[in-house]
Order: sequence, then structure tokens, then C-alpha cells
Amino acid sequence: QVQLVESGGGLVQPGGSLRLSCAASGRTFTINSMGWYRQAPGKQRELVATIASGGSTNYADSVKGRFTISRDNAKNTLYLQMNSLKPEDTAVYYCNAVLQVSIEAKYDSWGQGTQVTVSS
Repeated sequence: QVQLVESGGGLVQPGGSLRLSCAASGRTFTINSMGWYRQAPGKQRELVATIASGGSTNYADSVKGRFTISRDNAKNTLYLQMNSLKPEDTAVYYCNAVLQVSIEAKYDSWGQGTQVTVSS
């Protein structure tokens, strides 16, 4: 059982920055990879960035060079630093955790999302 709570979303002008946080609670020791996903109005959910327990990362092409994903395992918190924001980044951003509950069993946990709106 892991609960994820996102925060840090809001309204920002194009070119601005936001930092999203995702606080995990519960059986956080089971968390393996974590990631950020987003869903814009009228579009399907898409991967933004992921980070493995060892720290390796990957990013969607659309955010490379602008976004940085990181995690603080001691605080059980995931972050997404978003710079040079564009209107196309407007979406609900969701935190995801892959839970390794046993050698065989993996499950996903999701936050409820935080709204990011980029507009002038």
C-alpha cells in the first residue's frame, strides 16, 4: 500500500518554471521506479519522465533539456523541475510509482494529479 500526493502545480507564463513534488507514504520501501505522466485536454496520457531506484532517468522528447526528474529517497519524495514552460505543457500531471512487492509481483500506484497551466 503506497499513496502518492502531488503538489506544486499552478498557473505560469510561457518561459516560466514550476517544481512539482510527489510525496509517497505507506510501504515506500517497495517503490522501484517512479515517474511523471501528463494528460492534456483531448489527449491521451503520456509519459513525461521516469527515474529508476538507482537514479537513471529517461525523458519524453518533448521535454528533454527543459525538465528534470529527481527523487529523494530519504524523504520519499519525487520531483519534477520544469523550466522554459510552453503552452503545450498544459496538462494534469500525475505521479506514478512502480511497486515491487515480491520477486514476481509489480504494481502501479498513482497520485490524483496536479494541474499545470501555461498561459499568458
